[in-house]
Amino acid sequence: MQFRRALCCAAIAVSIPWFAYAQTSHNPTQSGTQHAASTGVDADDIRTVMKTQFDRPDAPLSVEPITVQGNTAVAGWVQENRGGRALLRKTHGRWSISACAGDGLTQADVLQMAGLQPAAAQALARAVQRAEASLSKEKLALFASFDGMVQIDPHSQGDPHSAHHKP
Repeated sequence: MQFRRALCCAAIAVSIPWFAYAQTSHNPTQSGTQHAASTGVDADDIRTVMKTQFDRPDAPLSVEPITVQGNTAVAGWVQENRGGRALLRKTHGRWSISACAGDGLTQADVLQMAGLQPAAAQALARAVQRAEASLSKEKLALFASFDGMVQIDPHSQGDPHSAHHKP
């Protein structure tokens, strides 16, 4: 049985430890650093995790931008006429989706409620905002259309974002 729980952004309760630290580089060509619009191994791994779980032949999943800060990331996604953001964490060298939400994942207070330390939450929120600054208003509206927050069980294979879009 798939475990998922809809939560209001202001009342998110996460029972697993979060490991995050702020490591930001303004030069995306430096290897080994995390930066606003991430490329490289972490971004590829995150894209693979999300596509494996949600991509369908009749509805391909687009995942961008991907913002990585240490062992925590936020990835924007669009599928058909839906969109949102995913909060991911890396444990034991593997990325997993922890939650899906809308604009809450661009806000430091929500990221802090999700378990990030204040400095890490601030750094990730700023990095997500920088990564999304050049996106179209239409794409940002799709990201914002995800209503509330859904905690994801990393072992589930369902579609937690299907019922959480604003009309």
